[in-house]
Amino acid sequence: MNGLDLLAIGAWGVLLLKYWLTGQLAVLIHPNYFPLTVGAGFLLVGLTVWQGWVRWREPGQPQALAPGGQLLPRSWGRFLLLSTAVVGLIVTPRPFTSQVALESGELWNMTRTLPQQFRPVSRPEERSLVDWVRLLNTYPEPDAYQGQKAKVQGFVVHPPESPVNRFFIARFVVTCCAADAYPVGLPVDVREGTAQTYKADTWLEIQGQMATGQVKGQRRLILKADKITPIKPPANPYLY
Repeated sequence: MNGLDLLAIGAWGVLLLKYWLTGQLAVLIHPNYFPLTVGAGFLLVGLTVWQGWVRWREPGQPQALAPGGQLLPRSWGRFLLLSTAVVGLIVTPRPFTSQVALESGELWNMTRTLPQQFRPVSRPEERSLVDWVRLLNTYPEPDAYQGQKAKVQGFVVHPPESPVNRFFIARFVVTCCAADAYPVGLPVDVREGTAQTYKADTWLEIQGQMATGQVKGQRRLILKADKITPIKPPANPYLY
């Protein structure tokens, strides 16, 4: 194992531990995989320290020379691994935005939120956003929830075709890592002309009552907002 290999391995170990210590790991992977990722970080750093100590105590032979006296070319893969880790150490990972939710085309798709993860609650206002979506996935008749109270949290999405008094409140759901994240959301109706005062990606807590309305020509459940409160983005922006 040469010096470049050690640098790449060590950099990746430090990167994984940095994500863990700074709380950025929650932006990238499901919490179920935290122990495995943190363990891998410690293993890579430990391997780097051990190999560095071995090389220092027992210096290896000089690298073999190719014909003509030049060193054999190193694999580009090593440079790629090292450079990727360095970029990760410099760049801060960010949660997905409302633009990603719109581009995914899945904000209106309830079928990807699996009903086996649904947890029934005794009071409607205790349901999270994803609980509402999972409930609709199980029993999609919107009239069944007419007048029920709701209190949900999420970020604002402004679909271009929405009426002036409507926006979506959304969250991303993750099953493994950020690569498989997909958005779920509910349409929110506010007083006429006030929807645009809530900027895209703003995090809100919305209290109100459920009603039935038209969304893209279909009968859908809509949250009629009674109280809207800006909140700080959560440390872990995803739902599971």
